[in-house]
Amino acid sequence: MRLVSSLIVMVMLLGACAPMAMFASSSGSAYSGLRTDWGTFVSSSNVNALCLSPALRLLIWDFEGYFGKKVVMSSGYRTPWHNASVGGAEASYHTKCMAADFYIPGVDKSRLIGYAMRNKLIGGLGCYPGQRFIHVDVRDRPRGRNTPVTFSGC
Repeated sequence: MRLVSSLIVMVMLLGACAPMAMFASSSGSAYSGLRTDWGTFVSSSNVNALCLSPALRLLIWDFEGYFGKKVVMSSGYRTPWHNASVGGAEASYHTKCMAADFYIPGVDKSRLIGYAMRNKLIGGLGCYPGQRFIHVDVRDRPRGRNTPVTFSGC
């Protein structure tokens, strides 16, 4: 029953967010030269956007719909070996298809962080000083918590 309820909620949410994300812009010089991987702009050929959980895909669409621009993912799914080579946490949500690092060209990082702090779809948020991207993941929030679990400069 829980699975059926979750699927119904997911379909309803996708119905609400996907149309707005479909109209998100990817025009302008900031997107020129970028490639796409499974419909998501990526910053390099090392970024894997194939393995994104439905909840993470929904979250990305939510950001695109809200800001009206496509995200550019700088890190998505990582194999355990790739994760270790980039210094990722041992139990990284990137290795579980539940995390992405991204930015939106022309949108100030502080606006992304502000929206992320209010977004109920986000379980974890990382804000790395000196980097243009934010980290989001769709882990379950601890019971009673109204904001994402934050780390690294948030």
